[in-house]
Amino acid sequence: MATLIVGVILIGMIALILRSMIRDKKNGKSLQCGGDCGKCGGHCH
Repeated sequence: MATLIVGVILIGMIALILRSMIRDKKNGKSLQCGGDCGKCGGHCH
């Protein structure tokens, strides 16, 4: 039973992370530097 609970919690956390990544991608944020060219040395386009 504990294994099932831990598995459900992990799947939920992964789903939240993926949702956040997809939302950031749709908003034009880069996964590498977050879209802030000041922080990545101006290598953004």
